[in-house]
Order: sequence, then C-alpha cells, then structure tokens
Amino acid sequence: MPLFDKIYKKVRKTGDRAAQYARVAFYVDLLFCVVILPLSLMLVPVDRWFVNQPSFALVFLVYTYLLYFVYRKVNIPLLFMQRKFGYILLTVVLLLGVTELLTHFPQPENVNSRLSPAFRHHLHVQTVWFFFLVVSGFSLAVAIAFELFRQMLAKQEIEADKNRAQLAMYKAQINPHFLFNTLNTLYGLVITKSELTESAFVKFSNILKYMYDTTSVEKIDIGSEIEYVSQYVELQQLRLNHHTHVVLESRTDDERVTIPPMILITFVENAFKYGTSSSEDCTILIRIVVEDGVLMFKTCNSIMKEKKGTDSSIGIENCRKRLQLLYPGRFTLVTERIEQTREFKVRLTIQLS
Repeated sequence: MPLFDKIYKKVRKTGDRAAQYARVAFYVDLLFCVVILPLSLMLVPVDRWFVNQPSFALVFLVYTYLLYFVYRKVNIPLLFMQRKFGYILLTVVLLLGVTELLTHFPQPENVNSRLSPAFRHHLHVQTVWFFFLVVSGFSLAVAIAFELFRQMLAKQEIEADKNRAQLAMYKAQINPHFLFNTLNTLYGLVITKSELTESAFVKFSNILKYMYDTTSVEKIDIGSEIEYVSQYVELQQLRLNHHTHVVLESRTDDERVTIPPMILITFVENAFKYGTSSSEDCTILIRIVVEDGVLMFKTCNSIMKEKKGTDSSIGIENCRKRLQLLYPGRFTLVTERIEQTREFKVRLTIQLS
C-alpha cells in the first residue's frame, strides 16, 4: 500500500542518516589530523624543534592530537545537556594541568639563538597555550555541531519508531491474542449473565480508547499510564482462575510526571502471556513506583509457557531501543531468567526528570 511504502522508505532513510553521521564524523577527524593541525603547526618552527629539542617536539605533537581526541571522546556539550558539570570540571582541570606541565618542559641551554633564555621560555609558554586554545576551540565547535546533528537524528529516529508503531497498528490494530482472549472472556460473562459483564466492557472500551488516543502523543502523565496498566490487568484477571495469583502495586509521589505512553505494557503482556496457568499455581507481580522523578518498574512471573521464536525478545529489544532514544544514559533495563525458581524478572529504572 502507498502509505506503508512511504513509512518504510522514511524508516530506511533514517537508518542511512545514522550511517552518514558516522562517516561525516570520520571525515572531520581526518580533516583535522591531516590538514588543519599540520597547517597550524607551520606557524611555529617545528623543524627547528626537531633539531634542537626533539623530545619536546614529539611530546608536543602527541599532546595536540590527544587533546583533540579527548574533547571528541568526552563530548562536553552532551555532558552539559545531561547536567554532569562535575565531569566537565574534572576534564577541564586535567587538561589545564597537563598543558601547564607542558609549559615547564625542560629546554636545552646550548641553543644557538639571539633570544634571551627568559624570552625563549615566554615564547615557549605562549606557543603551548596558543595551541591549547586553537585545538580546544576547534574541538568544542565540532562537538557542538555534531551534538546538534545527533539531536536531529535522535528526533528523526523517534519519529521513525512512531511510524513503525503506526504501521503495525494499521496492519493489526491490536494484539489478536489479547482481542481473542478478551472477547472470549466477555462472551462467557454475557452467557452466564455475570455481574462483571458491564465492568468488563467498560474496561475493554477504556483500553481501546487509550491505545488509539495515545498513538500521536509523545508523553502522558504517569497516573494515566498506571490506570491503563491497572485496567489491562483487571481485564486479564477475568479469564484466569484461582491458580493464577496477580499482584499489582503502584505508588507515585507526583502524578504530573510524564512518560511515553505504552512503554510498560510490553513487559506486562509478556508476564500474562508466559506466566499464567489454569491447572498449576503461579504468581505474577507488577510493581510501578515513582519517587523523586525516578520510575522504578518491576515484573516477576512464573514461567508456565516457553516462548516460541523470538517474538518476546523482539518486543523487549524494541522497548530498549525506544528507551535509548528517549532517555539516553538515563535508564537501566535488566531481564533475568531464574531457572531454580522458574521465574522471569524485568527491572526497569528511568530518570524521568
């Protein structure tokens, strides 16, 4: 279909941009190392340095190249955006310290020069600090440009992920297993004229409404997301018997905190998909806690069914990639299978603010 092809091409194009980012970074580094720095060094008599003080000349060359790559590796603009001012201060102090040590590098006394030793030392200090400023300025300018470029790519990646999610929803709309099981549950409640029928239909309609309403929303308040998970859990419980014990715990100190919608449901779905049984006792634990701007999410379920293929792993990995785009360096996601107790655990922590 034309719409699907358009979305697919956009996704592929975003991946190509990421590869272009790596190539551009390589060419910029190569340009600095092969062209800009050698041309800058021509401003000083490097050839005479190698004759009169070869040790200093070699150390100075290594220093200038290392200075550039330290800036590129540390990425000060990104640290500044992440408010890691301590790391920035530590890096700057270390670089200033190394530069100051270089200004005290021993100079030969028997140099054939009309300049006085004091003036030669002054010129030596000025040269070192001049190149420190040149390399630092160029490195920071490159880092800022690349960080802006990376931010643009990150936004495009998020948009591509949204397109993938919309594409999947256009093809399937909702999880067919969830729909089949839920409709069976609702049908059973209607046939038996259960008092839970009306409540079940309300929950089902609320879940569908939430799923459709949040497809174009980037963030939703944590209270709405918890309510969505809660209604999903309650609806799933209607089809379970006494053998499956479900525990849902939630606590938040600020319901105005926002998170991406449906970021937790994949783990909850997996817990019900593989952790329920109609003939053996089993337990599902779901815990959602928000304190001081940190989301702590946990699921723990008995392993009652083995996954077929890689569907579950793909779902978790897609969530991991989405988190990497939305919260780079601000989340941890750990999945653990414990064979002794036949349990599967998921622990997710996100620094929301």
